[in-house]
Amino acid sequence: MAAGLRESRPTYVGDALRKTRTAPVEGAFVSLGDERFYRISNYDRLKPFFMSIVSASDHWMFISSNGALTAGRKNPEHALFPYYTVDKIHDSRGITGGRTLILVGDDSRLSLWEPFADEYDGLYDVERNLYKNTAGNKLLFEEVNRDLGLVFQTLWTSSERFGFVRRSSLRNDCSRSQSISVLDGVQNMLPSGTDRLIQTERSTLLDAYKKNELLEDCGLGLFLLSSIPVDKPEPSEALSATTVWSVGLDNPSYLLSNRQLDRFRSGRPIETEVDVRAERGAFFVSAGMSLPPAESREWYIVAEVDQGPAEVFGLRALLQDRGKLQTLLEEDIESGTSELTRIVAAADGLQLTSDELSSARHFSNVLFNVMRGGTFFDGYRIDKHDLIDFVGTHNTDVLRRHRGFLENLEEPIYLQALLASASEVGDPDLLRLCREYLPLVFSRRHGDPSRPWNYFSIDTRSENGEQVFSYQGNWRDIFQNWEALCVSYPDFTESIVSK
Repeated sequence: MAAGLRESRPTYVGDALRKTRTAPVEGAFVSLGDERFYRISNYDRLKPFFMSIVSASDHWMFISSNGALTAGRKNPEHALFPYYTVDKIHDSRGITGGRTLILVGDDSRLSLWEPFADEYDGLYDVERNLYKNTAGNKLLFEEVNRDLGLVFQTLWTSSERFGFVRRSSLRNDCSRSQSISVLDGVQNMLPSGTDRLIQTERSTLLDAYKKNELLEDCGLGLFLLSSIPVDKPEPSEALSATTVWSVGLDNPSYLLSNRQLDRFRSGRPIETEVDVRAERGAFFVSAGMSLPPAESREWYIVAEVDQGPAEVFGLRALLQDRGKLQTLLEEDIESGTSELTRIVAAADGLQLTSDELSSARHFSNVLFNVMRGGTFFDGYRIDKHDLIDFVGTHNTDVLRRHRGFLENLEEPIYLQALLASASEVGDPDLLRLCREYLPLVFSRRHGDPSRPWNYFSIDTRSENGEQVFSYQGNWRDIFQNWEALCVSYPDFTESIVSK
């Protein structure tokens, strides 16, 4: 310690006393609405840690406890936020992901609050808590500001129909009404058509090609490339966009970049942006509100990748009735949670014991097991048409000899009946292929930002929306996952051994 300083004296930042937090880090299960969440109180006192937010579809999201994240669909070639290694994601706090600025006004002053930002650490008496639901597809950040009497929450989840969802809410815990201005959004989004190579090695060139536009009549943000960057003398049009929209706030202003954040911080009015070029994509909504005691306000920001002209046209029409759109969004989110639970339940992942932590751990173990090696789509039911495609792919001669047999199978047909019928034909090649057919779904290739040498891919649906029967991964890992799966589906054991 420098000469002349004493530890007992308080520390000030300007005229503000810097407050020290000593509350312990604790974990417990809590109920939020109808769902169970595991809460880590005062999580920010821990070293930043990494989490995966899953979905029943092809969404992927990896997020740091400090709020920085990467996300997208299918694989890193379809990223919403840049796909980097875990260390760079931790370092992108305040640069990539959500950002919220709040001004609280009274007759004499405006108080600026930026939840979860480290620039104001110690200036407010705050508590930060982190919640993750048992299904693993929702993550909620909470900051309680005791000085201002406000609680801000933001939740990340996904929707099969609409994409990635950020739901935010602000609650007034004061005994008086409060006049509040909010600026909330997401930043450093990628335009459609950005592959992994240009993200990581040519990012400065990518910035020059970025084009952010707002459809003013509906508040729909479009983030696209002016053209696809190529080094060839040929046209390369960008015909799809990343889309972002919001519901829940009344008459908001919109920003397509972070250039006006300091204007808001200073209490000056911001101007809606409709066309921004060569800037990193951001989508902010800003609105004023009056919050009575014990009341809250909730809003959504929703982003999706690779949207073509038809999808943009359809979304623009839906945005004409925001109340109905919000209902559709909420229903689709819950449908995704139900589908994820159904997938895990089919592999015996649901337990109910007196030890809730063990039950949740079992759910998580089964979930990640079937995400790796896959699980059976509909018990022992066999999709006849996919079976025919499988046989034709692996042995065209067997398909030629037995096409009539395969096409005349009952619909639906179940595993044991299929094997019995194939055995009666008397062709060992046909029986072998019927045994080797594994109607697995939900599998994804191994990899994440903490193991960047493994390239992941999530192929759950075909381009026309049909269920894809496939599995990903290397043989060693697939065997590990299938061994546990055999306990839930013992009749497939011989088929797995045959494979």
